[in-house]
Amino acid sequence: MLSASRPAERAVASGVLYLHGFNSGSRSPKARLMQLACQQSDSGTLPCETPQLPHRPSAAYRLAEERLAMLGSRPLVVGSSMGGFLATCLAERHDLEAVLINPAVRPARLVESWLGQGFVNEYTGERFTVKAAHRNELADLTPERVTPERYLLLLGTRDETLDCRDAFAAYQGCRTILQPGGDHGFSALADYLPAILAHGGWRLAPGRITAINLDDA
Repeated sequence: MLSASRPAERAVASGVLYLHGFNSGSRSPKARLMQLACQQSDSGTLPCETPQLPHRPSAAYRLAEERLAMLGSRPLVVGSSMGGFLATCLAERHDLEAVLINPAVRPARLVESWLGQGFVNEYTGERFTVKAAHRNELADLTPERVTPERYLLLLGTRDETLDCRDAFAAYQGCRTILQPGGDHGFSALADYLPAILAHGGWRLAPGRITAINLDDA
């Protein structure tokens, strides 16, 4: 289900910043798909950054802002899960358009149950423990409000990690695509790449990107 078209007054995106989810990586399948999509746009290569984000939210946000500055005057921000939350923070602070894939809503509350839990990042090998600082930094980053018209929201209705109804309510009024039966990894992402680039004013022919394994996204 897709709502109204992209606002005509918005400028064409000058690049794409993709932000991966919690404990994921810059070479995750979704990140690689975004890079391929930007390389194969019908309008030519679109600059794309997919940084490896630190596990601490404040450090991740600072790095995302640094990469944002490398992508011209009006980049499109794309984020998945916790990266969707960070994309929201950037979009609201810098007046940008963003695409959110199963975004985390109220993540400070989400990580409350993870306090003291250890994690290993399979992409970097880094080991870390979630501490109160993670929760506090997420709370400090959380915008007071969101502006629905700047977002395209992609939700899997069978997300096993996050309740898609929370995001649907939090971003009420934005353009929304619901994938029936879609999981948290949004394994059908390749099918929605044209819609993602279109939100930034770029064109990608449907089916141009061949799907890759997203099981470990």
